Amino acid sequence: MTSKTPEPPNTGRDPYAPAEIAHLVENVGVSKANLPLLPLVVLGILAGAFIAFGAMFFTLSITGSTLGFGPTRLIGGLVFSLGLILVIIAGAELFTGNNLIVMAWADRKVTTGQLLRNWVIVYIANFVGAGATAVMVFWSGTLGLGDGAVAETAIAIATGKLSMTWFEAFVRATLCNALVCLAVWLSMSAHRVAGKILAIIFPITAFVALGFEHSVANMYLLPLGWLLGAEGVTFGAMAANLVPVTIGNIVGGSVFVALVYWLVYLRPDRQSG
Repeated sequence: MTSKTPEPPNTGRDPYAPAEIAHLVENVGVSKANLPLLPLVVLGILAGAFIAFGAMFFTLSITGSTLGFGPTRLIGGLVFSLGLILVIIAGAELFTGNNLIVMAWADRKVTTGQLLRNWVIVYIANFVGAGATAVMVFWSGTLGLGDGAVAETAIAIATGKLSMTWFEAFVRATLCNALVCLAVWLSMSAHRVAGKILAIIFPITAFVALGFEHSVANMYLLPLGWLLGAEGVTFGAMAANLVPVTIGNIVGGSVFVALVYWLVYLRPDRQSG
């Protein structure tokens, strides 16, 4: 269980090939699954805060836009990319991105217990970081910018998320984390910071612009709506959103990205070994 697939040599090429990325992702998954409790919790809290920064940037950027629906969503998605850029470049533990640990689990280098330990701890820590950031933003008074227009946007976002059916939330979350995990996957293809940032921007911009659902972003946006007194935003309603969104995120990242790429690039290695 402690053996690691040899990391492909850095040949100076940019980017790594997909088969090389698969081995890199697997090795990172093993490392993440073996992180001690304290750094896992702290890095999880940071990731929640980082995604919240992206969400608050999104909220501000779409407020008062006269560019039309599509261009406004495009700008909002672009600035939301800040969240995953901070997670990847600064370093943090994000539940949705950690769905890629399933590659190491499928190769029997991570146990089910290790996988679930990481997910549960990181998910809770993400919630703490995102929720605490929502409280701080509420206290900061910045939601009053634009004569309160930013607060109105935050309320509209929160109530809009609760208007979806369970199935809609699940499907949107599945599509969301397929793109988020692909953003992480693409970022690992690059050797340089600039390349990693560029690889992140387009998948994240797409998921936000298309209105897909990210559980950790909702851990900020829904509590913020509750703090602002948004109608219908209760603890029960937040849970009713987070359950299908979380399940959908797991399916999108673990099945549609991690298991698919494991099947393509890592399973044949085991059979021929």
